[in-house]
Amino acid sequence: MTHAINWFEIPVTDYQRAKVFYSTILGNAVTDMPMEDGEFGMLPHDMEHHGIGGGLIKSSTTKPSKDGVTVYLNGGKDLSMPLSRVEAAGGKIIMPKTAIGEHGFIAQFIDSEGNKIALHSMN
Repeated sequence: MTHAINWFEIPVTDYQRAKVFYSTILGNAVTDMPMEDGEFGMLPHDMEHHGIGGGLIKSSTTKPSKDGVTVYLNGGKDLSMPLSRVEAAGGKIIMPKTAIGEHGFIAQFIDSEGNKIALHSMN
């Protein structure tokens, strides 16, 4: 096993709003994917090399929450950039950029749907 995480899904109540939010903070498009019972958008990841990926999901079986598992998204070279776009996109920063020693930096926010999500970068 190379990675503990293989795939993740972030539950949303308003798919279009969440799609705009994540496209804005990550600076990349969310790709619509067909789904029978709901809506799904794939976040950018390296599919060619089987990179860890995930997306946004709106369905009758999912519900956003700030109390569950925390997913850390790749903050790029410096998470300050995507973090600086969170509040303008409709989110709320709940942990500013915070050093975690030799492991880089993290930050946490509540997204447009009410999920607690985090960012990680080495700078």
